[in-house]
Amino acid sequence: MSYLVLVRHGESFWNKEGYNCFTGWNDVGNLPSGIKKMIKAGKILENFKFDIAFTSELYRGIETTMLILEHNKVSGTPIIIHKKDKIAKWAKFYHKDFGKFVPVIKAWQLNERYYGKLQGMNKDKARKKFGKDIVFKWRRSFEINPPGGESLKDTYKRVIPYFKRKILPELKKGKNVLIGAHGNSLRALVMYLDKIPPEKIPFVEIKKGIPLFYKYEKGKIVKIGYIFSKSKLPK
Repeated sequence: MSYLVLVRHGESFWNKEGYNCFTGWNDVGNLPSGIKKMIKAGKILENFKFDIAFTSELYRGIETTMLILEHNKVSGTPIIIHKKDKIAKWAKFYHKDFGKFVPVIKAWQLNERYYGKLQGMNKDKARKKFGKDIVFKWRRSFEINPPGGESLKDTYKRVIPYFKRKILPELKKGKNVLIGAHGNSLRALVMYLDKIPPEKIPFVEIKKGIPLFYKYEKGKIVKIGYIFSKSKLPK
């Protein structure tokens, strides 16, 4: 038996009042309020052992994952595993005198949905320019693409193959897995895990900074739900 834990990052700088912009692949950081959410999530999970973590290649996803693991008391040091360029060679360690560690794998496949020509645009401004109904469909539907960007279906097509190829095998080995990612990449994954039909996905929202637990046992992934306190953690 093993566990899969999903955590969406907190509020980013483009979520704050006065901005409220489509972020997508723009690499902005988390607000102090978003960081507080991640620290709170880390404290909820501080005695839950993780064996491996996955995150996106965007800073707000990486920061979320690292903050949670840095507040963990039982998993060991989180270390980002680099797989390309010179850092992949020079970041290798040849001794393990530092003790336990958690490998953190970055993957572009877990990045937020690409919003194309909407990126950087205020959402209220977009509603006034294009109409609130079409903007809702661009943001929430499964198949409709924003201008020059990805639909949720496109996001699904990169998230799920990566999950099957890289993450599911770790669960099958009995490892507890943390994924720190984004609203839409996690919506795509939850759609797959929970078998949510396309017509219902517009109304699915991933809570920010609240650990969402799944259990892997006997070849099946079963949803446990959001965990709001240490006392509710699986034993």
